[in-house]
Formats: sequence, C-alpha cells, structure tokens
Amino acid sequence: MATNTAVPTIALNNGVEIPQLGFGVFQIPPGETKQATLTAFEAGYRHIDTVEMYGNEREVGEAVRESGIDRDEIFVTSKLNNSFHDPEAAAGAFQGTLDALDIGHVDLFLMHWPLTDGGYVETWRAMERMYETGNVRAIGVSNFNVHHLNRLAAETTITPAANQIEVHPYLTQDELRAYDSQHGIATEAWSPIAQGLVLKDPVVERISRRVEKSPAQVVLRWHIQRGDIVFPKSVTPERVRDNFAIFDFELSDADMSDITLLNRDERTGPDPDVFDYIPS
Repeated sequence: MATNTAVPTIALNNGVEIPQLGFGVFQIPPGETKQATLTAFEAGYRHIDTVEMYGNEREVGEAVRESGIDRDEIFVTSKLNNSFHDPEAAAGAFQGTLDALDIGHVDLFLMHWPLTDGGYVETWRAMERMYETGNVRAIGVSNFNVHHLNRLAAETTITPAANQIEVHPYLTQDELRAYDSQHGIATEAWSPIAQGLVLKDPVVERISRRVEKSPAQVVLRWHIQRGDIVFPKSVTPERVRDNFAIFDFELSDADMSDITLLNRDERTGPDPDVFDYIPS
C-alpha cells in the first residue's frame, strides 16, 4: 500500500516537533562528515544526530550553514560527553557545542550516558538550567533505563523530552519503550539494524522479498510504524538515499509482529547499568 512519502514528525512533551527519521553521524570520520551531511540533506533528511564525543559537530554545523536550507527546517541533536557530568563542566561543554556547531540554537541536547556513580541527577539539573537559557529547544537523555528515569522523576523538575536507546529487532526494549510512552518521553533508536546483524535474518529477508524493499528498509519501516525516532548512518550516497525511501510502503500487522518476535534481548553496544567509559 502506498503512503505519504513525507517524513512524519513527533511532538515532544514540550510541543517541539522532531522528524521521525534522521541522519546519524556516529563513526563518520572528521573530514567526511560535512559531505555526508550535505548528501543527507540532498536526499531529504532534515534531522541530524551528532555529539561532541564524535568529534564532528563543527562539520555538521558547516553543512547546515552551507546547505541553503532555512535553519528552522533543520533539527539538530547533540549530546553531553561523559567527561562533563560535573554541573560546571556540563555548562561549559554545552557552550562548546553551541560554538562548534555555530548554527544559533541546538534543537535537542541529550545526556549521553547515565554512568554508574549516580551523579546524573545533578547533571540533569544543570541541563535544566541550559534549557532555561533558550539556547536549546528540548533536553533529554540517552541510554537511561527505567530506574534512572524514575530517579529523575523523583528528584528533578523537567521530564526528559526523549530517551535515545539501543533498539532493533533483536533488542525490542518493549518495557522501556512502554515506560517512555507512559511518561511522555519519545523513544529514539540507535543501532536500528543491530549493526547489520538483523539484515540476514530469514524473517526479515522473507518480508523484504514480499514488499520488494531491502532488508534495511524493512527494519527501518518497522521502527517508524512502532513510533520510534530513528537515524541510520551511512557514508554511501546510494544507501543514504535508500534509507530515506521508507515512506512509500507499509508493513502489515503480521509483518510487524513477526519482526518484533525476533527479540532475544541481544545488545550490540554496552549495558547502561555497567557502562562507565569516560574519554580522556
């Protein structure tokens, strides 16, 4: 069945609209990020996900400025590096992100990881103060589990607008996604195709043949129909365009169920409950 090919948006809990499909720049090396982002803009993307830790915020900003697209039409997300959880350091890091991007405001700023020392509550309070400046349109978290979110709800004021977590058919995160939904927190999915692991799954391949779309397009469409915000990454122009071409077909209820049943709680990345990486 054909559908509207425009990218849908989701209203965050403060009313800010975020495009449901974005372009991720994780692991795109400095020197390649600017062109990759411009290619994404040419394909139709208007949502870019970056972070200070990737070392490519500056090139994302250059692409935004050189794209010829009105700034208000582009949604840019960045994240607080794990090195800067101290409230004063967090404020400085946010200013560093603003300076590196040089595009005025940031649309969404996330705390990248909770870390295990429990200090994320004070870090979140610092992010609440960032939000009050008006230089960021929404604030959220990344890799937070239910117990982390419950603590924020009990000890802080602003509910995160989004929670960016690892989600794919082998890690469906149903409980955490349900919590997010019940509390007005949008779920963003990183590693949406499990670093390619799910693309050769027989179920995904069967559905791919039936709908005449690639396995990656099928899995990304599954995310969209579930209500996830998703941002696949590629530096290959054809694949960047293919990842965008997921709005001219729909998966059936049976397809959706079959893909969801592939869950085996298998991560491709770290477990947030034990991850304490702080870059030097």
